[in-house]
Amino acid sequence: MEQLLLVFITVVEKENFTRAADELHITHPAVSQHIQQLEQTIGTRLLDRSNKFVRLNKAGEIVYHHAKEILGIYTRMQCLVDDLMNHAIGNLSIGASYTYGEYILPHVIAYMNERYPLIKPTITIANTKEIEELVAGHQLDIGIIEGGITHKDLYFEAFAEDSMFIVVSANHRFINEKDLQFSRLMEEMWIAREEGSGTREAIEKLFSEFQLRPEKIMEFGSTQIIKEAVEAGLGISLLSQWAVRKELALGTLQILQLPELPFLRQFSFITQKTPFKTKALEIFIEVLRKNKKISNIMNDITLP
Repeated sequence: MEQLLLVFITVVEKENFTRAADELHITHPAVSQHIQQLEQTIGTRLLDRSNKFVRLNKAGEIVYHHAKEILGIYTRMQCLVDDLMNHAIGNLSIGASYTYGEYILPHVIAYMNERYPLIKPTITIANTKEIEELVAGHQLDIGIIEGGITHKDLYFEAFAEDSMFIVVSANHRFINEKDLQFSRLMEEMWIAREEGSGTREAIEKLFSEFQLRPEKIMEFGSTQIIKEAVEAGLGISLLSQWAVRKELALGTLQILQLPELPFLRQFSFITQKTPFKTKALEIFIEVLRKNKKISNIMNDITLP
């Protein structure tokens, strides 16, 4: 059954039998045979086929969703059995929201790779809400997020603190203003991440604390685009110290000095609530816990 589900998932994601065959290193007829066998087992057709496309039907959507979850559980079961040999070896699927995933996680993975080269991580970067859904669906072993969670059946643990600052372009009119009040910033265009992002959640909490809200908010789906927009003078934003360290060093972005800042939030990790964890996952969690100060890992980073 594992192989049938793997072939089915690959066909769905490649949207083509030939591309799926190439990905799995098997023949096109073998792919067709696996799909037919799965459909016979389930008792209905799962795919709508034509010469140009392969698409899920309603039954296929149900099977695809659960097949991803089943394979995730099966892979972890195999890793747990392998761990009985006391080897820190195997795959580790890590998800992270954008700030941690793009600016901090690469340094953590390099740290892990140097000490545990037999652990093979795969990385998924998405917003906090999406990472939570993937962990809840058994498609990720662990997720690192910047906001809260809604799935109460997941284990949640804060492990590091992050400082966030309001950043502006290098020639912004407020840079040299003394005794700047937060209320003045409501006149500005705020550049923010989309709903579901941990960074967006932080901005909303900041507005709520001051009981103020700007009239103009522009959304972007990437921290990198937000930084470019702020550099270009389009508006201002609240961003993590780790996301803007290079721009601050280069002088292309500046931090506004307000007595209420920095805004503090927590980086947290989420996993399934289970006593059974692979050794690779246990080691990764221990690395996160022992390095509460991110600079312990990112020792090549200095903030201006």
